[in-house]
Amino acid sequence: MPLVSINPATGQTIHRFIEHSRDEVDRMLQRAAQAFLGWRELAPESRVVHLRTLAAVLTSERDALATLITAEMGKPLSQARAEIEKCAATSLYYAEHGPAFLQPEHPPSAPDHAQVVFEPLGPVLAIMPWNFPFWQALRAAIPTLLAGNTVLLKHSANVCGCALAVEEVFKRAGFPSGVFKTLLVGSAAIPRLIASDHIAGVTLTGSTAAGKQVASLAGAALKPCVLELGGSDPYLILGDADLAQAAEACAASRLLNSGQSCIAAKRIIIVESVRHAFEEQFIARMRARRVGDPLDDATEVGPLARADLRDELHRQVRESTRHGANLVLGGQIPDGPGFFYPPTVLSEVTKGMPAYDQELFGPVAALISAPDEDTAVALANDSRFGLGAAIFTRDLERGTILARERLEAGMVFINDYVRSEPSLPFGGIKQSGYGRELGADGLRAFVNKKTIWQRPASR
Repeated sequence: MPLVSINPATGQTIHRFIEHSRDEVDRMLQRAAQAFLGWRELAPESRVVHLRTLAAVLTSERDALATLITAEMGKPLSQARAEIEKCAATSLYYAEHGPAFLQPEHPPSAPDHAQVVFEPLGPVLAIMPWNFPFWQALRAAIPTLLAGNTVLLKHSANVCGCALAVEEVFKRAGFPSGVFKTLLVGSAAIPRLIASDHIAGVTLTGSTAAGKQVASLAGAALKPCVLELGGSDPYLILGDADLAQAAEACAASRLLNSGQSCIAAKRIIIVESVRHAFEEQFIARMRARRVGDPLDDATEVGPLARADLRDELHRQVRESTRHGANLVLGGQIPDGPGFFYPPTVLSEVTKGMPAYDQELFGPVAALISAPDEDTAVALANDSRFGLGAAIFTRDLERGTILARERLEAGMVFINDYVRSEPSLPFGGIKQSGYGRELGADGLRAFVNKKTIWQRPASR
């Protein structure tokens, strides 16, 4: 795929980028390895000074960076601002709490003269997606850098402007040269990057297919990797749910980032006793969301990021209806410029349809009926994905039991929609990947957990 930015709202080309040459990439790899030698020697308390400055730079440049996000991938401007604000908040979170996660530990019942220390591994390759072009990159980079590693970013081809802007904010925050660097390369360069002796680990956020390829390459090179992959998150509406609360949360989740989120409410599974009442409220909320110019603060749903993404989504909708799904809202490509797709609702979705079996990356909700709670849970787990899930019920104790003991997911939210939070581990199971970002786990994803055993010298 060429390195070109196209405005999804207009279809017009913004900029074409020149790919870094093989020699340029080799120099950047060497520089990252050299920079690591000095960066690792800084105490975490010294590294956090840069994180605090990073938060200040992000805050001061919020509007300009948000406008860039909107121009390159079509995110509604208000949501793009929120993305930058979340990056700044995460920088401050790790500046405040990160060093404590890196302190030596003495495990319970371990010998008194033993401890575990956490040492950085080296340069980490971050392969990131376009849908949250700042948040995804910084979510991976901030804890990785605080741990003492350096980072090389390989971003998506359609958000190269954001990729370079990410590098610039790290420069402006005073990070030493080579500690964070953006590589303008296509996907064909990834095997060589992972195989490089200068790369110590790999983190990828992307599709399951991409995750399998990266995992294979990292495994062949015996390098650790973190994979945050696709999702088809089930949202369970139980018979005692607050339907207004559930309908609003499901609509908000399904349409966040114009539906282009791995943790969106993609399969909404409703117990039959409340199905009609819930569907009425949910469809009304989906219909009410404003679609339009993403630079307009009133816009809630913007265009999809690329034309091919819209084409694939529309194919999935049409194929689902051919297999018996009921199109109750949307489902038509609008006339005019840009890659817009309307909020769409499919009901009567069953196994064998793309809306049930595949990830729908856009503003399309699949409504699935279940005769009872046990069937709803079984339907939720009937997926190759296992990223997030949500349960809506007035019985918090019952909801917690279902979340802890029965739902197959890396994250389960009760009476709320799934989201990431800096203090909590983020990631999935099954074909949604492995490893965790954020929290203490994210900070320790690329460290050597080294055991130190001490014995006094004999006299």
